[in-house]
Amino acid sequence: MTSLATHLAVFLREYLPRARACSVHTCDAYAYSFQLLLCFAAERCGGSPSALILEQLDAALVLAFLEHLETVRGNSSRTRNARLAAVKAFAHFIEYRVPSAVEQARCIMAIPSKKTDEALVDYLNRQELQALLDAPDPTTRSGTRDRAMLHLCFAAGLRVSELIGLRLDQVQTQPEASIHVYGKGRRERVLPLWKETLRVLRAWLAVRGQTPASELFLGAKGGPLTRSGFEYILAKHAGTAATPCPSIASKRVSPHVLRHTCAMHTLQATHDVRKVSLWLGHASVKSTEIYLRADPTEKLDALQAGVSPKLRPGRFQAPDKLLAMLLRSS
Repeated sequence: MTSLATHLAVFLREYLPRARACSVHTCDAYAYSFQLLLCFAAERCGGSPSALILEQLDAALVLAFLEHLETVRGNSSRTRNARLAAVKAFAHFIEYRVPSAVEQARCIMAIPSKKTDEALVDYLNRQELQALLDAPDPTTRSGTRDRAMLHLCFAAGLRVSELIGLRLDQVQTQPEASIHVYGKGRRERVLPLWKETLRVLRAWLAVRGQTPASELFLGAKGGPLTRSGFEYILAKHAGTAATPCPSIASKRVSPHVLRHTCAMHTLQATHDVRKVSLWLGHASVKSTEIYLRADPTEKLDALQAGVSPKLRPGRFQAPDKLLAMLLRSS
Protein backbone atom coordinates (compact mmCIF):
# COMPACT_ATOMS: atom_id res chain seq x y z
CA MET A 1 0.00 0.00 0.00
CA THR A 2 1.32 3.45 -0.93
CA SER A 3 0.72 6.51 1.21
CA LEU A 4 -1.11 9.23 -0.70
CA ALA A 5 -0.13 12.08 1.63
CA THR A 6 3.62 11.78 0.94
CA HIS A 7 3.29 11.96 -2.84
CA LEU A 8 0.70 14.73 -2.67
CA ALA A 9 2.97 16.86 -0.48
CA VAL A 10 5.86 16.50 -2.93
CA PHE A 11 3.53 17.25 -5.84
CA LEU A 12 2.21 20.49 -4.33
CA ARG A 13 5.34 21.76 -2.57
CA GLU A 14 8.13 20.74 -4.92
CA TYR A 15 6.94 19.49 -8.32
CA LEU A 16 4.49 22.28 -9.17
CA PRO A 17 6.47 25.35 -7.98
CA ARG A 18 9.94 24.08 -8.94
CA ALA A 19 9.77 21.59 -11.78
CA ARG A 20 6.73 23.14 -13.47
CA ALA A 21 7.37 26.73 -12.28
CA CYS A 22 3.65 27.16 -11.57
CA SER A 23 2.44 30.38 -10.00
CA VAL A 24 1.25 30.63 -6.42
CA HIS A 25 -2.33 30.96 -7.66
CA THR A 26 -2.07 27.71 -9.64
CA CYS A 27 -0.62 25.87 -6.65
CA ASP A 28 -3.40 27.20 -4.41
CA ALA A 29 -6.07 26.19 -6.93
CA TYR A 30 -4.66 22.66 -7.20
CA ALA A 31 -4.40 22.38 -3.42
CA TYR A 32 -8.06 23.38 -3.04
CA SER A 33 -9.07 20.84 -5.70
CA PHE A 34 -7.39 18.07 -3.71
CA GLN A 35 -8.91 19.36 -0.49
CA LEU A 36 -12.34 18.76 -2.02
CA LEU A 37 -11.29 15.41 -3.47
CA LEU A 38 -9.81 14.06 -0.24
CA CYS A 39 -12.83 15.10 1.82
CA PHE A 40 -15.09 13.35 -0.68
CA ALA A 41 -12.87 10.24 -0.77
CA ALA A 42 -12.63 10.04 3.02
CA GLU A 43 -16.41 10.18 3.34
CA ARG A 44 -16.89 7.62 0.59
CA CYS A 45 -14.20 5.16 1.76
CA GLY A 46 -14.46 5.79 5.48
CA GLY A 47 -11.70 7.12 7.70
CA SER A 48 -9.73 10.37 7.64
CA PRO A 49 -8.18 12.07 4.58
CA SER A 50 -4.64 11.52 5.90
CA ALA A 51 -5.27 7.75 6.06
CA LEU A 52 -6.10 7.44 2.35
CA ILE A 53 -3.78 5.38 0.18
CA LEU A 54 -2.82 5.93 -3.43
CA GLU A 55 -4.60 2.80 -4.65
CA GLN A 56 -7.94 4.22 -3.52
CA LEU A 57 -7.56 7.18 -5.88
CA ASP A 58 -8.70 5.34 -9.00
CA ALA A 59 -10.71 6.41 -12.04
CA ALA A 60 -14.02 5.28 -10.54
CA LEU A 61 -13.48 7.47 -7.48
CA VAL A 62 -12.51 10.45 -9.62
CA LEU A 63 -15.60 10.05 -11.80
CA ALA A 64 -17.80 9.89 -8.70
CA PHE A 65 -16.09 13.01 -7.39
CA LEU A 66 -16.74 14.90 -10.63
CA GLU A 67 -20.41 13.92 -10.52
CA HIS A 68 -20.52 15.08 -6.89
CA LEU A 69 -19.18 18.48 -7.90
CA GLU A 70 -21.95 19.03 -10.43
CA THR A 71 -24.92 17.46 -8.66
CA VAL A 72 -24.27 18.21 -4.99
CA ARG A 73 -22.04 21.29 -5.01
CA GLY A 74 -23.71 22.76 -8.11
CA ASN A 75 -20.44 23.54 -9.88
CA SER A 76 -20.38 24.41 -13.56
CA SER A 77 -18.75 22.32 -16.25
CA ARG A 78 -15.80 24.72 -16.34
CA THR A 79 -15.18 24.26 -12.62
CA ARG A 80 -15.54 20.51 -13.02
CA ASN A 81 -12.91 20.54 -15.80
CA ALA A 82 -10.56 22.67 -13.69
CA ARG A 83 -10.73 20.16 -10.81
CA LEU A 84 -10.15 17.33 -13.27
CA ALA A 85 -7.09 19.10 -14.67
CA ALA A 86 -5.54 19.17 -11.19
CA VAL A 87 -6.16 15.44 -10.69
CA LYS A 88 -4.75 14.64 -14.14
CA ALA A 89 -1.59 16.62 -13.39
CA PHE A 90 -1.11 14.58 -10.23
CA ALA A 91 -1.74 11.34 -12.16
CA HIS A 92 0.95 12.34 -14.67
CA PHE A 93 3.30 13.00 -11.75
CA ILE A 94 2.52 9.60 -10.21
CA GLU A 95 2.99 7.79 -13.52
CA TYR A 96 6.76 8.36 -13.37
CA ARG A 97 7.15 8.30 -9.59
CA VAL A 98 5.30 5.04 -8.78
CA PRO A 99 5.75 2.43 -11.55
CA SER A 100 3.15 0.14 -10.01
CA ALA A 101 0.48 2.84 -10.47
CA VAL A 102 1.06 3.39 -14.19
CA GLU A 103 -2.19 1.78 -15.30
CA GLN A 104 -4.14 3.53 -12.55
CA ALA A 105 -2.68 6.90 -13.59
CA ARG A 106 -3.41 6.33 -17.28
CA CYS A 107 -7.04 5.46 -16.56
CA ILE A 108 -7.41 8.78 -14.71
CA MET A 109 -5.73 10.73 -17.51
CA ALA A 110 -8.12 9.10 -20.00
CA ILE A 111 -11.14 10.72 -18.35
CA PRO A 112 -12.42 13.25 -20.90
CA SER A 113 -13.19 16.84 -20.09
CA LYS A 114 -16.78 17.93 -20.37
CA LYS A 115 -17.89 20.21 -23.19
CA THR A 116 -18.89 23.66 -22.00
CA ASP A 117 -21.27 26.24 -23.38
CA GLU A 118 -19.59 29.17 -25.12
CA ALA A 119 -21.68 31.99 -23.71
CA LEU A 120 -21.24 35.62 -24.71
CA VAL A 121 -19.00 37.62 -22.39
CA ASP A 122 -20.48 40.25 -20.08
CA TYR A 123 -19.09 43.76 -20.27
CA LEU A 124 -20.02 47.32 -19.35
CA ASN A 125 -20.98 49.96 -21.88
CA ARG A 126 -19.45 53.43 -21.67
CA GLN A 127 -22.16 54.90 -19.45
CA GLU A 128 -21.97 51.99 -17.00
CA LEU A 129 -18.18 52.06 -16.96
CA GLN A 130 -18.08 55.80 -16.29
CA ALA A 131 -20.57 55.44 -13.44
CA LEU A 132 -18.40 52.72 -11.89
CA LEU A 133 -15.18 54.74 -12.20
CA ASP A 134 -16.89 57.78 -10.63
CA ALA A 135 -18.28 55.78 -7.68
CA PRO A 136 -15.25 55.98 -5.30
CA ASP A 137 -14.93 59.11 -3.17
CA PRO A 138 -11.65 60.83 -4.15
CA THR A 139 -11.62 62.92 -0.95
CA THR A 140 -10.77 59.85 1.17
CA ARG A 141 -7.66 57.67 1.18
CA SER A 142 -9.58 54.48 0.45
CA GLY A 143 -11.59 56.17 -2.28
CA THR A 144 -8.38 57.43 -3.92
CA ARG A 145 -6.99 53.89 -3.84
CA ASP A 146 -10.21 52.35 -5.18
CA ARG A 147 -10.44 54.85 -8.02
CA ALA A 148 -6.86 54.12 -9.06
CA MET A 149 -7.48 50.36 -8.92
CA LEU A 150 -10.62 50.53 -11.05
CA HIS A 151 -9.00 52.80 -13.63
CA LEU A 152 -5.89 50.64 -13.87
CA CYS A 153 -7.80 47.35 -13.94
CA PHE A 154 -9.91 48.58 -16.87
CA ALA A 155 -7.24 50.51 -18.77
CA ALA A 156 -4.73 47.65 -18.72
CA GLY A 157 -7.24 44.79 -18.87
CA LEU A 158 -5.64 43.21 -15.82
CA ARG A 159 -6.60 39.91 -14.27
CA VAL A 160 -7.33 40.24 -10.56
CA SER A 161 -4.14 38.30 -9.75
CA GLU A 162 -2.12 40.72 -11.89
CA LEU A 163 -3.70 43.73 -10.20
CA ILE A 164 -3.19 42.70 -6.58
CA GLY A 165 0.29 41.36 -7.36
CA LEU A 166 1.47 44.55 -9.07
CA ARG A 167 4.54 45.98 -7.29
CA LEU A 168 5.83 49.51 -7.06
CA ASP A 169 8.90 48.70 -9.16
CA GLN A 170 6.60 47.55 -11.99
CA VAL A 171 5.10 51.03 -12.36
CA GLN A 172 6.90 53.71 -14.38
CA THR A 173 5.48 57.24 -14.31
CA GLN A 174 8.14 59.03 -16.36
CA PRO A 175 9.28 59.71 -19.02
CA GLU A 176 6.64 57.39 -20.50
CA ALA A 177 3.96 56.12 -18.12
CA SER A 178 3.68 52.34 -18.27
CA ILE A 179 3.33 49.20 -16.19
CA HIS A 180 5.25 45.93 -16.46
CA VAL A 181 2.81 43.05 -15.99
CA TYR A 182 3.76 39.46 -15.15
CA GLY A 183 0.77 37.58 -16.49
CA LYS A 184 -0.62 34.09 -16.68
CA GLY A 185 1.68 31.39 -18.02
CA ARG A 186 4.79 33.47 -17.13
CA ARG A 187 4.07 35.85 -20.03
CA GLU A 188 5.23 39.44 -19.53
CA ARG A 189 3.90 42.54 -21.22
CA VAL A 190 4.51 46.29 -20.93
CA LEU A 191 1.44 48.51 -21.29
CA PRO A 192 1.33 52.30 -21.66
CA LEU A 193 -1.08 54.28 -19.50
CA TRP A 194 -3.60 56.97 -20.37
CA LYS A 195 -3.09 60.41 -18.88
CA GLU A 196 -6.25 60.03 -16.80
CA THR A 197 -5.06 56.67 -15.44
CA LEU A 198 -1.67 58.17 -14.62
CA ARG A 199 -3.33 61.09 -12.83
CA VAL A 200 -5.40 58.90 -10.49
CA LEU A 201 -2.41 56.60 -9.99
CA ARG A 202 -0.21 59.49 -8.90
CA ALA A 203 -2.94 60.64 -6.54
CA TRP A 204 -2.85 57.23 -4.84
CA LEU A 205 0.96 57.16 -4.68
CA ALA A 206 0.88 60.54 -2.94
CA VAL A 207 -1.23 59.16 -0.05
CA ARG A 208 -0.02 55.55 -0.06
CA GLY A 209 2.78 56.19 2.42
CA GLN A 210 5.91 54.18 3.19
CA THR A 211 5.21 50.58 4.20
CA PRO A 212 7.26 47.36 4.15
CA ALA A 213 4.90 45.91 1.56
CA SER A 214 6.17 46.20 -2.00
CA GLU A 215 2.72 45.83 -3.61
CA LEU A 216 1.21 48.90 -5.24
CA PHE A 217 -2.22 48.56 -3.65
CA LEU A 218 -2.62 47.92 0.07
CA GLY A 219 -5.45 46.76 2.27
CA ALA A 220 -6.95 48.54 5.25
CA LYS A 221 -4.25 47.20 7.60
CA GLY A 222 -1.35 48.18 5.35
CA GLY A 223 -0.72 44.71 3.92
CA PRO A 224 -1.12 43.48 0.35
CA LEU A 225 -4.67 43.56 -0.97
CA THR A 226 -6.29 40.14 -1.35
CA ARG A 227 -8.44 38.80 -4.17
CA SER A 228 -11.54 38.71 -1.98
CA GLY A 229 -10.75 42.23 -0.78
CA PHE A 230 -10.82 43.62 -4.32
CA GLU A 231 -13.99 41.68 -5.12
CA TYR A 232 -15.66 43.26 -2.08
CA ILE A 233 -14.49 46.75 -3.10
CA LEU A 234 -15.72 46.27 -6.66
CA ALA A 235 -19.13 45.01 -5.53
CA LYS A 236 -19.50 47.97 -3.17
CA HIS A 237 -18.81 50.54 -5.87
CA ALA A 238 -20.97 48.69 -8.39
CA GLY A 239 -23.86 49.10 -5.95
CA THR A 240 -23.09 52.82 -5.66
CA ALA A 241 -22.91 53.18 -9.45
CA ALA A 242 -26.37 51.62 -9.82
CA THR A 243 -27.97 54.84 -8.53
CA PRO A 244 -26.93 57.11 -11.43
CA CYS A 245 -26.88 54.20 -13.90
CA PRO A 246 -29.64 51.66 -13.08
CA SER A 247 -28.69 49.29 -15.93
CA ILE A 248 -25.54 48.25 -14.08
CA ALA A 249 -27.67 46.64 -11.37
CA SER A 250 -28.79 43.92 -13.79
CA LYS A 251 -25.19 42.86 -14.48
CA ARG A 252 -22.84 40.77 -12.37
CA VAL A 253 -19.82 43.08 -12.11
CA SER A 254 -16.85 40.84 -11.32
CA PRO A 255 -13.14 41.69 -11.66
CA HIS A 256 -13.00 39.76 -14.93
CA VAL A 257 -15.89 41.81 -16.31
CA LEU A 258 -13.58 44.85 -16.21
CA ARG A 259 -11.06 42.87 -18.27
CA HIS A 260 -13.82 41.94 -20.74
CA THR A 261 -14.86 45.60 -20.86
CA CYS A 262 -11.31 46.67 -21.74
CA ALA A 263 -11.18 44.04 -24.50
CA MET A 264 -14.53 45.04 -26.01
CA HIS A 265 -13.75 48.75 -25.98
CA THR A 266 -10.31 48.12 -27.50
CA LEU A 267 -11.83 45.94 -30.22
CA GLN A 268 -14.44 48.57 -31.05
CA ALA A 269 -11.73 51.25 -31.24
CA THR A 270 -9.14 49.31 -33.27
CA HIS A 271 -11.22 46.66 -35.12
CA ASP A 272 -8.14 44.44 -34.77
CA VAL A 273 -8.42 41.30 -32.66
CA ARG A 274 -4.63 40.84 -32.74
CA LYS A 275 -4.11 44.10 -30.87
CA VAL A 276 -6.66 43.03 -28.28
CA SER A 277 -4.80 39.74 -27.85
CA LEU A 278 -1.47 41.52 -27.32
CA TRP A 279 -3.03 43.99 -24.87
CA LEU A 280 -4.59 41.25 -22.75
CA GLY A 281 -1.55 38.98 -22.88
CA HIS A 282 -3.30 36.01 -24.47
CA ALA A 283 -1.13 33.08 -25.56
CA SER A 284 -3.15 32.70 -28.77
CA VAL A 285 -5.56 34.82 -30.80
CA LYS A 286 -8.05 31.96 -30.42
CA SER A 287 -8.56 33.03 -26.81
CA THR A 288 -9.57 36.49 -28.04
CA GLU A 289 -12.17 35.32 -30.55
CA ILE A 290 -14.87 35.32 -27.85
CA TYR A 291 -14.99 39.11 -28.14
CA LEU A 292 -15.70 38.95 -31.86
CA ARG A 293 -18.86 36.96 -31.14
CA ALA A 294 -20.04 39.54 -28.60
CA ASP A 295 -19.38 42.62 -30.78
CA PRO A 296 -22.26 43.33 -33.20
CA THR A 297 -20.31 46.02 -35.09
CA GLU A 298 -18.02 43.41 -36.63
CA LYS A 299 -21.03 41.51 -37.94
CA LEU A 300 -22.66 44.69 -39.25
CA ASP A 301 -19.50 45.51 -41.21
CA ALA A 302 -19.59 42.03 -42.74
CA LEU A 303 -23.28 42.44 -43.56
CA GLN A 304 -22.73 45.79 -45.25
CA ALA A 305 -19.75 44.51 -47.20
CA GLY A 306 -21.73 41.64 -48.69
CA VAL A 307 -24.43 41.73 -51.37
CA SER A 308 -27.84 40.35 -50.50
CA PRO A 309 -29.36 37.85 -52.98
CA LYS A 310 -32.05 39.17 -55.27
CA LEU A 311 -35.60 37.87 -55.14
CA ARG A 312 -37.42 36.79 -58.28
CA PRO A 313 -40.11 39.38 -58.99
CA GLY A 314 -43.67 38.11 -58.94
CA ARG A 315 -47.23 39.13 -58.34
CA PHE A 316 -49.45 37.71 -55.64
CA GLN A 317 -52.65 36.04 -56.89
CA ALA A 318 -55.45 35.22 -54.48
CA PRO A 319 -56.57 31.56 -54.57
CA ASP A 320 -59.81 30.73 -56.37
CA LYS A 321 -62.67 30.69 -53.85
CA LEU A 322 -64.39 27.69 -55.42
CA LEU A 323 -61.21 25.59 -55.43
CA ALA A 324 -60.49 26.61 -51.86
CA MET A 325 -63.98 25.46 -50.82
CA LEU A 326 -63.51 22.11 -52.61
CA LEU A 327 -60.15 21.56 -50.90
CA ARG A 328 -61.73 22.13 -47.48
CA SER A 329 -64.58 19.75 -48.33
CA SER A 330 -62.35 16.88 -49.51
